[in-house]
Amino acid sequence: MSDLLSANLNEKIKQRLSFYEDLGIAPFYRERSSGARHTVDPSPPSSVLAAPISEEETLPKPVPSIATAKTTAPSQSFVGAQHAAPQLARTSTPSGMPSLPLIKTSSFFEQLERVENDTLLRIREDIGDCTRCRLHKKRNHIVFADGNPKAELVFVGEGPGADEDATGIPFVGRAGKLLTQMIQAMGLQRQDVYICNVVKCRPPENRQPEPDEVTTCSPYLVRQLEVVNPKVIVCLGATAAQTLLETTTGISKFRGQWQDFRGKKLLATYHPAYLLRNPAAKSEVWKDLQKVMGELGLEVKKSKPV
Repeated sequence: MSDLLSANLNEKIKQRLSFYEDLGIAPFYRERSSGARHTVDPSPPSSVLAAPISEEETLPKPVPSIATAKTTAPSQSFVGAQHAAPQLARTSTPSGMPSLPLIKTSSFFEQLERVENDTLLRIREDIGDCTRCRLHKKRNHIVFADGNPKAELVFVGEGPGADEDATGIPFVGRAGKLLTQMIQAMGLQRQDVYICNVVKCRPPENRQPEPDEVTTCSPYLVRQLEVVNPKVIVCLGATAAQTLLETTTGISKFRGQWQDFRGKKLLATYHPAYLLRNPAAKSEVWKDLQKVMGELGLEVKKSKPV
């Protein structure tokens, strides 16, 4: 019986030592009396190297180097437009811009090429009667854009609502009327600016667009911004800001701060729909719009927000 136990114990010891070998920590258990020297391999075990790692990087800071770090990508992160269309992505970042964590993911849109002599008409034709994602199933109209195709100021929202889906025009519901009042308070008219969304079909029940829906539609948004070539982009709400900046950072962390999108100044603020639910936030949005006014050379008014 004792011999059997000894045999079982020896087998367990062998298995345990083999396990330690696989972990690469053999030097800590080898019998010292043997006098054998073991050289530790400084490289990590192959099992560690094979583990999938998602990289997180930051927007370039006002210093030459770009900090990088390793992290696990959040399961609900957006695939940013600059990643979905890297050939259209930014080439440099002006100094003085704050940095945000970027989530680097893989997408077949990495192969998207720059469209030579692109036009808004061509983009709309390329979209066609789109059935590329599930959002087409319940839509009435594709909501492409509205406003001046040569505007210096572009507003980017999340997606169409019920009123927009019914008319095919962005921001015409209650939130749209508030946006129009905001534009007028800046000393502009709606026809002076360009208005578009991240996704061009209404998400059911006005839910937030899913990551794959954003990935499918955002390259067309990037092309629109490339053609219009505005001086300033204002992102209305978290979805638009997180998509263009490729970040999962909450909008409250960088709202009202200038960011860079392909050499253009980008500023994120709260969505008009949020202001309808939280009127007290209007004063903060007005401060953001005053920054935009100053950047565009408009008279910065000190009147109360709309």
